[in-house]
Amino acid sequence: MTEILLILLASIVLAFPLGLYLARVMRGGPMRGDALFGLVEKPLYRLLGVNPARGMSWRGYVGAFLLSNVVIAVLVQAVFMTQAWLPFNPDQIPNMRWDTALHTMVSFLTNTNQQHYSGQAQLSYFSQMTAITGLQVVTPMMGLALVVATLRALFGARPEDVPADQAALLSADRRVDVGNYYADVVRSSVRFMLPLCLLWAVLLTSQGVPATFAGGPQATPIDAAAGVDTQKIPLGPVAAMVAAKQLGTNGGGWYGPNSAMPLENPTPLSNALELIGILLIPIAVIFMLGAFTGRKRLAGLVFGCMLAMSSVSIAATVWLEGHSATAASPLLMEGKEVRFGADGTGLWAAITTQVSNGSVNGMHDSLSPLAGAVPMVNMLVNAIWGGIGCGLQQFIVYLLLGVFLAGLMTGRTPELFGRKLETPQVRLLALLVLLQPITILGFTALTLAIPSITGTSNPGFHGISQVFYEYTSAFANNGSGFEGLGDATVWWNLSCTLVLLLGRYPVLVIPLIVAAQLAAKRRAPESAGTLQIETPTFALTLIALIVILTVLQFMPALVLGPVADHLSLTLH
Repeated sequence: MTEILLILLASIVLAFPLGLYLARVMRGGPMRGDALFGLVEKPLYRLLGVNPARGMSWRGYVGAFLLSNVVIAVLVQAVFMTQAWLPFNPDQIPNMRWDTALHTMVSFLTNTNQQHYSGQAQLSYFSQMTAITGLQVVTPMMGLALVVATLRALFGARPEDVPADQAALLSADRRVDVGNYYADVVRSSVRFMLPLCLLWAVLLTSQGVPATFAGGPQATPIDAAAGVDTQKIPLGPVAAMVAAKQLGTNGGGWYGPNSAMPLENPTPLSNALELIGILLIPIAVIFMLGAFTGRKRLAGLVFGCMLAMSSVSIAATVWLEGHSATAASPLLMEGKEVRFGADGTGLWAAITTQVSNGSVNGMHDSLSPLAGAVPMVNMLVNAIWGGIGCGLQQFIVYLLLGVFLAGLMTGRTPELFGRKLETPQVRLLALLVLLQPITILGFTALTLAIPSITGTSNPGFHGISQVFYEYTSAFANNGSGFEGLGDATVWWNLSCTLVLLLGRYPVLVIPLIVAAQLAAKRRAPESAGTLQIETPTFALTLIALIVILTVLQFMPALVLGPVADHLSLTLH
């Protein structure tokens, strides 16, 4: 318990100044270090051919976001398909199969890092360093850029810098300036993400995480009865990737077992550093919200709701995994992180799914049934801290829905910060609400209906959990999995690729569109009849709404999976 409290406290204490710094970075004003960072930023702007001072409408911002993703997708796919002929491949790793390459590219492009491959055996050093680690740095900053653009629209958008004669021909929402996409991504990557990754990589290297370009050494196994004379130990520049995977809410491991592998997570200190790294930036984004918008009470509302849900999630997972009646069986230690115990595995499982991280230090497939249900619920909520940018963006969706429903219940016109929520905005929000169950439940039902493509290792209730978890993880851009699932097939690669796309782009883009539409409306002055959202009462209403929209609408799937799995074990 002391370890859990210290990790949470350290994450919050470190995140506060980091959030204040991040707010200054995203404002784009003059800062100390401009001359140094400019040496990197200015050539990048010239290469991209953009003026970082020129604002964009939401259409221009989203267009730039999508274009950058398409260009990166083509380059990364090419790397995976040709890695056997590229440099930095001392272990002679062959090219990736096309469907595995496609799934891997989309998985890392969407900041999910769902892995249907084993990194040390199927990716070269070059692929790991450029395609994988490169995306682990850039894609979180893309999510951050989208949420910052949304905040600009909600709290301080200015008219876009266009000639007056052209402005008269544009609709009101197109004249709203939400910032410059390229400047937001470049500044946050160069001034924030890369320095932090460098620091964390050095700390992890000091704990024994490999950082080398040399090929792995040959070792003689202790157990000669296994019939293996020698074993190659895969190494590489692992520390840099582990730093990026944890800080960027990425989660994809250099090695197949992820942070359950001692080379990725060798000591108790490295374990604590990685757990803090998972939480650090998502919490910092909440503190950035207060400093960036000037609405500290709003940031307090968001932080309080997220901390309350996080505390319940951690307590439930740790108790169910390490202290409940079902946890008493010694068989449940299979797949656990024996160095840190069941509590350590439970803590990591809760935190990695509260955040869109997905890294593991034990196998989630080995969690007790009800403990395995908690990560599912965390991912269905997808806003208990959440991913960098994505978590706050999802919370804004819940906030807008909460304002709409609270307005209906109290007989007031639904307004957020003086701007009315009307039919066009509610329709877009309803689309997001319906997209999640249609996608996850639809693909789960289809996959379970065709046994030849399912690939479960357990034909019973646990098999339902394996399939449901995989699609939930893909839609939540989390990436963790119940690893008893045989997911390295064409069906799983292609179906998960589609779910990854549906779980990433609508959730980032639609709230920005709604915010731009609200920004184009006339602001009404606040009065005694205005709905006050920065209050404990509204916070409880918001949490209740989140529970209804996630837990209750997926209750049948949870009952058929982990709950039935738990009952079948206790009855026998």
